[in-house]
Amino acid sequence: MSQRRVVIISTGGTIEKTYDELAGVLTNRVANLDVMLASLQLRGVSVVRVPLMNVDSLDMTPKDHELIVRTAGAMAEGHDGVVVVHGTDRLAVTGELMVELLGVPRVPIVLTGAMRPYELRTTDAVQNVTEALLAVQLIAPGVYVAMHNRVLRFPGVRKDPELGTFVGGVSA
Repeated sequence: MSQRRVVIISTGGTIEKTYDELAGVLTNRVANLDVMLASLQLRGVSVVRVPLMNVDSLDMTPKDHELIVRTAGAMAEGHDGVVVVHGTDRLAVTGELMVELLGVPRVPIVLTGAMRPYELRTTDAVQNVTEALLAVQLIAPGVYVAMHNRVLRFPGVRKDPELGTFVGGVSA
């Protein structure tokens, strides 16, 4: 059985936030994604990590969103799937831009993130990364978000702050 080649592009967001004791705030300074990936059993999957940026999505510029889209599109050309770890506040902006600029990519591109940082005991980070890694191997080409036991296809996906998850789009 051949290994599936999946790219994980990390852009920062809540999933990567760590607690800065001196300042008393959560910041994007350290990459937690490698720790998460090392804890998973990824048989049959070869993961290529692309640490693109490590910023809160609220601080992303239009150029940042375009860079993420261009990088995901380029990685989709030579791999079996692409996972983009992204801040949830602006994840839908990137997803919509992907559909606009890439149309239907050659392979699935799945965006994911977390509502609570990996460092917290009640994090959803590991679940969401695991779901995205599974989804990218099973779904048809397109642009999706995978979080909280759901996979939704763009366009039309948005974050619902009251529910604390994503809604809209089409369920995959």
